[in-house]
Amino acid sequence: MSKSLEEAFTVQSENCSYKDGSIIADYVYETTLVIDNVVKPVKTEMKLKTDTKVGKVGVMLVGMNGNNGSTCIAGALANKLGIKWETKEGVNESNYFGSMMMASTVKLGSDESGNVVYTPIRNMLPMVNPNDIAWGGWDINSMNLGDAMKRSKVLDFDLQKHLYPHMKDMKPLPSIYIPDFIADNQNERADNVLQGTKQAQMDQIRNDIRDFKETNELDKVIILWTANTERFSDIQSGVNDTADNLLNCIAKGEGEVSPSSIFAVASILEGCTYINGSPQNTFVPGVVELARKHKVFIAGDDFKSGQTKMKSVMVDFLVSAGIKPVSIVSYNHLGNNDGKNLSSAAQFRSKEISKSNVVDDMVASNNILFSKDEHPDHVVVIKYVPYVADSKRAMDEYTSEIFMGGKNTIVMHNTCEDSLLAVPLIYDLVILAELCERITMKRTSGLEGEESGSGEDKWESFHPVLSLLSYMLKAPFVPGGTPVVNALFTQRCAVINVLRACLGLAPDNHMTLEHRFESMIDETRSNKRARLSTQMQ
Repeated sequence: MSKSLEEAFTVQSENCSYKDGSIIADYVYETTLVIDNVVKPVKTEMKLKTDTKVGKVGVMLVGMNGNNGSTCIAGALANKLGIKWETKEGVNESNYFGSMMMASTVKLGSDESGNVVYTPIRNMLPMVNPNDIAWGGWDINSMNLGDAMKRSKVLDFDLQKHLYPHMKDMKPLPSIYIPDFIADNQNERADNVLQGTKQAQMDQIRNDIRDFKETNELDKVIILWTANTERFSDIQSGVNDTADNLLNCIAKGEGEVSPSSIFAVASILEGCTYINGSPQNTFVPGVVELARKHKVFIAGDDFKSGQTKMKSVMVDFLVSAGIKPVSIVSYNHLGNNDGKNLSSAAQFRSKEISKSNVVDDMVASNNILFSKDEHPDHVVVIKYVPYVADSKRAMDEYTSEIFMGGKNTIVMHNTCEDSLLAVPLIYDLVILAELCERITMKRTSGLEGEESGSGEDKWESFHPVLSLLSYMLKAPFVPGGTPVVNALFTQRCAVINVLRACLGLAPDNHMTLEHRFESMIDETRSNKRARLSTQMQ
């Protein structure tokens, strides 16, 4: 049996204290070090501090008028207003389904009778609610947000009618348009673009961020790119390889500096977390160096919503089961503006790279199945079919080698409401990124148990490359020299266990030893009987 705990809870433990607007947890991080054929448990003692004041949060979307941008703001408004609407199936109510942070639960523990107790993830620590976010942003198209919602054809017609009065007066700020970086077929939409040099454009973006923050009386702003996929930028010495070179090249108007990188630089200089929801290489070395210098979070790349999310589950299952995938062929067709932009070869190449790398870490984990540098054949195809609009079709074929030379083929068809799967990821990325801004760590011992040399009073934030957001991202961008993890449930466990650590709780595991040893089973039964007896008295 399982139970649900909806209300707020407190942790009663010497490892967790609530004081001065913070939750402070004493935590022992346990890992395992393997050197040749010697295996050694390692403990690192630390304190984790979570500021409990969320504050007022604003989000500025780059690509506000696109299918994702308009649906994101519409969805938050619908939930905030508690809108209900008619469909041919009946009455629908607004929800945040598809959002891990808003609509999923986590195992908190067990009660005295052995029943598992679950609680919403949003109940673990103080988190921002999308209903309370101030939304704004930029777009190269000047259409008001109500008409942009209609153009996208994502939401039910009756819901659009309810929302239109609240959205018709919302208009995007002019954005950066450099035709070389997106498909030629986007030119017809570009009627709301910033003029002047790249430096002038970046300065205007910075002014826009400041004005948005001041006008809405915000404590912080997060910038998220949900605009068109760009082509990859060339990494060039003297151009985008260092922070100084990148800033100089923006000032000089260097051609190989992309709009998304300009937005990232502007965001970093304004102290705002920047999240890249598209597959291009926004985070060139100069952007990463600038983020580290200013200690501002950056996260990416590319929303992981449909086919790739399923692939990260399927390949993890196959490899973990000792089955060898040897051929993975993925086909997509879609008809929204994303598909139109991706019909251009350079932009498709960005998407192909982000989709193709998703299996690498899982393949590398099993040298019984795969020899060094061996990989499955992996092909990704994307076609633009206007008629299907936002209802993307994804078809996958997984061919694997099984026992004694046998072959196994799994074929999957996935109809993805593209934006309705992607938008909840925007909420998740914002919620988790904002929370990470309020978490700091102080080591109280070194990796081997010795006293830490980092200083007793030095609290440390997460690395500026915020890899904890990888669950929501197709091609996780990680700090240099650290492993990329694509396995979906491993990514989710990382998030959950960080939240538990901030409360001084041990990582969640599935050993459930209390249900596997007779003495422990008897003890649980005894506790249950005693509790029932007390309730009956």
